[in-house]
Amino acid sequence: MCLGIPGRVVEIFERDSIQMGKVDFGGIIKETCLAYVPETAVGDYVIVHAGFAISRLNEAEAQETLAMLQEMIALGEESGDDTA
Repeated sequence: MCLGIPGRVVEIFERDSIQMGKVDFGGIIKETCLAYVPETAVGDYVIVHAGFAISRLNEAEAQETLAMLQEMIALGEESGDDTA
């Protein structure tokens, strides 16, 4: 199973002629390849998998996904599952 995580693009730049960005994942900023979503702008939300933004989504969809992920983490903590 693959898991893509939503994040907010805070900066866009080029490296070796490839569109890159800095994406904020709840306070953790990671460099991400934006080549698959070239229409992305600063402030947009993207789904990132293995360092590549694979799709764009609106803020409401991103917040809904993040809330579900937080819920899953909380359920794992309640059950004593430390794999989350």
